[in-house]
Amino acid sequence: MSKANSTGGTGTRRPAGTDADEVTHSSAPGPDGSADDSAHGAAGERLSTAPREDRPETAGGVPAMGVVAWVRWFWRQLTSMRVALILLFLLSLGAIPGSLIPQNSVDEMKVEAFKDRHTTLTPLYEKLQLFDVYSSVWFSAIYILLFVSLIGCIVPRTGQFVGQLRSRPPGAPKRLTRLPAYTTWRTEAQPDEVRAAALKVLRKRRFRAHEAGDAVAAEKGYLREAGNLVFHIALIVMLVAFACGQLFKSEGGKLIVEGDGFANTQTQYDNIKYGSLYDPDSLAPFSFVLKDFVGTYEKSGPQRGTPRTFEARVTYAEGADGPDRDGVIKVNEPLVVDGTKVYLIAHGYAPVVTVRDGSGKVVSRSAVPLLPIDNNITSSGAIKVMDGYKDKNGEKTQLGFKAFFVPTFAGHGKGQMFSQFPALDFPVLALSAYHGSLGVDSGLAQNVYQLDTSKMKEFKDEKGELLKKMLMPGEKLDLPDGAGSITYEGTEEWASFQISQQPGNGWALGGAVAAIAGLAGSLFIQRRRVWVRAVRGADGVTVVEMAGLGRSESARLPEELGELSGALVTTAPVAPAAPAEPDAPDTSDAPDTPRAPDTDGKPTTPDAGQDQDPDAPDATNEAGSRPVHPAEAPAEGAEK
Repeated sequence: MSKANSTGGTGTRRPAGTDADEVTHSSAPGPDGSADDSAHGAAGERLSTAPREDRPETAGGVPAMGVVAWVRWFWRQLTSMRVALILLFLLSLGAIPGSLIPQNSVDEMKVEAFKDRHTTLTPLYEKLQLFDVYSSVWFSAIYILLFVSLIGCIVPRTGQFVGQLRSRPPGAPKRLTRLPAYTTWRTEAQPDEVRAAALKVLRKRRFRAHEAGDAVAAEKGYLREAGNLVFHIALIVMLVAFACGQLFKSEGGKLIVEGDGFANTQTQYDNIKYGSLYDPDSLAPFSFVLKDFVGTYEKSGPQRGTPRTFEARVTYAEGADGPDRDGVIKVNEPLVVDGTKVYLIAHGYAPVVTVRDGSGKVVSRSAVPLLPIDNNITSSGAIKVMDGYKDKNGEKTQLGFKAFFVPTFAGHGKGQMFSQFPALDFPVLALSAYHGSLGVDSGLAQNVYQLDTSKMKEFKDEKGELLKKMLMPGEKLDLPDGAGSITYEGTEEWASFQISQQPGNGWALGGAVAAIAGLAGSLFIQRRRVWVRAVRGADGVTVVEMAGLGRSESARLPEELGELSGALVTTAPVAPAAPAEPDAPDTSDAPDTPRAPDTDGKPTTPDAGQDQDPDAPDATNEAGSRPVHPAEAPAEGAEK
């Protein structure tokens, strides 16, 4: 045994391959009966199995990792494909409450209505930030981690892919018969001619091919990895586009009655929100007027009431002095002006009412929009007269009316007052009257569609009950004691628009298309390698071998190898079969050659399934395989 395998000084040897820490130090005992480790210096200390005081260990005996090791471990986990898929799943899962629960960024009124209906869930939802999902801390954390994970995956894989593109396909293995797809034949063509023809055939079928020794090596399917990289890069583009859209967006709503208009300035919006990096002064200058709203509905059948025509006809102008142009805004077909999109999102009715005081003077005349509460556009709201009205004593006061409107009334005695159809076929307006303080002088914000009656008094009818009445167009409600009247003149229609400027939508769409294309490429493109070896056999006839190997499972590889071999046979045709040799003399009576007995005294026979040395000589030609005539060759793609 070499000196390196000895313990160095004691003469005790340890088996080869045994670690130094597993060898117990053997030495003469000291005065106290223990081994004198100090006598052996550093060598004895290295061989000792005693625990070291300066080695930090965990409770399980595993050496503790330092800060750098933990950072490296965390980075490897974060950039793994498993974690990226988990984060992508969590991002999709986190978007579900953003779709099911009203969001402040979309419609604050719906959020407030949800809070009023669900007083128990509201505190929990607010703590979890479920009313602001896409700007919440937990959603942003998932978003950022996914972004970092994708970048950590792409950067090293891109370098590897570039290296693969710059390198050549590897040379042919020594034994092509071991590959899953294999075929061979003999030809009278020269080996150089066969290899040149194989090179031409493979390149014609878009293989990257080159000669390597006595064979041609080719590879195809690099777009599989390219598709994988495109998919990941497209995800990053979509994430960046989404982030830019949230940071630099502006989004507001405006309800417009027929005949009224809108100019794209901050004061014209009913509500508006900006991204954190948006400049309010960068609103695109344009304006438009709602000329007419057209809505038609299915009148019979199971789809009765379903909208058939739903469009707003407008006149718009780009810039401060731009010419007027006609346009039509439909659902999912916005009006696009200077990068800003105007969407049609809702529709309703606005009864036109005229309010007069006791002297008959017109105090107010306007179309009052009411909010729909069902699919048949049954609507409710409030009519408020804040200025200009004086009671019979000449004192200024305010009027308020609760309004309930149905575009198609079923008629008296036919159930409750709900609309039977969304079109304006039989409009009826129900009003109940109040007077006093509307509460608007306090300076606090107030919902224009709700009437605060806490500081108001009811107008009483002859029975001493709340004054209320159902009106058809042209009818009026007289207030008691000569306090005036309110007349239902007719009905206008209104449309609600969302005006949004959100950069990055084009990039997001391009990223989505690229992601689908890249995913399709990574799933359906198969990367595979093909080798063609042509060498001269012992009898002077060229032996051709072809074999294929898929880098991923490919059911088409044997079929493709058959097509390649068929194309190559036209240049290197199969050589005629050799003449049959005379039969060998019968040696059945010759004594059997004794075999070496095994441990039981029985002769051993070679096991066909036993592993053999790949480099051991066998009955093969110079190509490393037995030449097989095509008539005797296995089916294309079969394993030899």
